[in-house]
Amino acid sequence: MAGRECTHIETAIRRMEIPLGSRRCEECARAGGTWVALRMCTMCGHIGCCDSSPGRHAYAHYLSSGHPIVKTAEIGEDWMWCYRDEVAFSLKQVD
Repeated sequence: MAGRECTHIETAIRRMEIPLGSRRCEECARAGGTWVALRMCTMCGHIGCCDSSPGRHAYAHYLSSGHPIVKTAEIGEDWMWCYRDEVAFSLKQVD
């Protein structure tokens, strides 16, 4: 939606680097499930599966933690999503 912005950029982005060896959703792996794509919480680094995945663990992490922003953990992608403001963005857009 045009004109919408994330209002949490200043307070909710603490981590940007995807930890090495974190290319899986631990919750799905423990349950024997699968995932479509991965997202990383920019506050604590939790890696969870996307909303297109059966477990929706990144969203579940947001609901339980209140951490509003996730960063794509997919190689070659560079975008973020704010669950609270329901907006996708790139820090390149903000600079």
